[in-house]
Amino acid sequence: MNEVASKVVVGLGDRSYDILIGPNLIEQAGKQIASRLPGIRTAIVTDENVAGAHLARLIDSLKAAGIASTAIALPAGEKTKSFDALQEVVDGVLAARLERGDAVIALGGGVIGDLSGFAAGIVRRGMNFVQVPTSLLAQVDSSVGGKTGINSARGKNLIGVFHQPKLVLADTSTLDTLSPREFRAGYAEVAKYGLIDRPDFFEWLEKNWQEVFSGGEARTEAIAQSCRAKAEIVARDEFENGDRALLNLGHTFGHALEAATRYDSTRLVHGEGVAIGMALAHRFSVRMNLASADDAERVETHLKAVGLPWRMGDIPGNLPDAEALLGYIQQDKKVARGTLTFILTRGIGKSFIAKDVPASEVLGFLKDNHPG
Repeated sequence: MNEVASKVVVGLGDRSYDILIGPNLIEQAGKQIASRLPGIRTAIVTDENVAGAHLARLIDSLKAAGIASTAIALPAGEKTKSFDALQEVVDGVLAARLERGDAVIALGGGVIGDLSGFAAGIVRRGMNFVQVPTSLLAQVDSSVGGKTGINSARGKNLIGVFHQPKLVLADTSTLDTLSPREFRAGYAEVAKYGLIDRPDFFEWLEKNWQEVFSGGEARTEAIAQSCRAKAEIVARDEFENGDRALLNLGHTFGHALEAATRYDSTRLVHGEGVAIGMALAHRFSVRMNLASADDAERVETHLKAVGLPWRMGDIPGNLPDAEALLGYIQQDKKVARGTLTFILTRGIGKSFIAKDVPASEVLGFLKDNHPG
């Protein structure tokens, strides 16, 4: 049995937890969970695609460790982050007669993790929660830090709670089952950590991204570096009252584009929205005389090299006009008392929180960059 290749600790005092990274960790899941949460029963929440690939192995691992489980499989896709799916998960957990000290296990990508964590946070006023992320995006971003939630027709992730997991098991072998598009979309979040405040990491990615895509040590290293970057920020600012907002680089534009495409994954998935959003954030920073055009071009060049979209015109189909896109931005959680907050940059790895960004500047920028 493979040993853990890397461990990252999210330091939150008596609520600290481990992120274990390495191949074949699903086979170790029962042992790892039982050592931290002895005597529990579990509900595994997954989607129909992931269930076919990984659910049986997880159930077997839990059973071998004496952990009973029930499985709840939902349709795959962003549209599952809904009130209807939340009710299905909550009903499933209650029907299994799980108690507050038992655990909800999320087996899947970011959608399943966000939804399951929200359910765990509200059932019986808070149950234990374990993340077993199976997508690159979930392993490096959404499984870490305790942000959970569902979408509203008015915007993405507007309904949810902060609810930290007890353990994150990032089984890198599950990434071999991802489509190239899904892997690329997750890679956008990896690149994000370099662009926030780790310019050396971004430079390393520029040189090593092909090895990250092909697997092996470079992939594990990229995941571990990303998790360390996020863990450090979460430990400083768990509830996003300060610099945790830096993790939203690219997300304000990206979330608006996701809402504008009605979360239609055939047109745009979350990581692709983040990629376009990061390119737009750097280009907008140039417009605001904060960063050089060379830095924005460097970001765009890297995103293009790995096969990610980088401009609004890369999204299939028509987009709402600039005024409508601004409306989605104004619904974003990062709006405070009606003023717009963006994560902007003074260069590669020099991101900062920009408050009171004039809506007129954003609207002009959206008009200039709109494919229509």
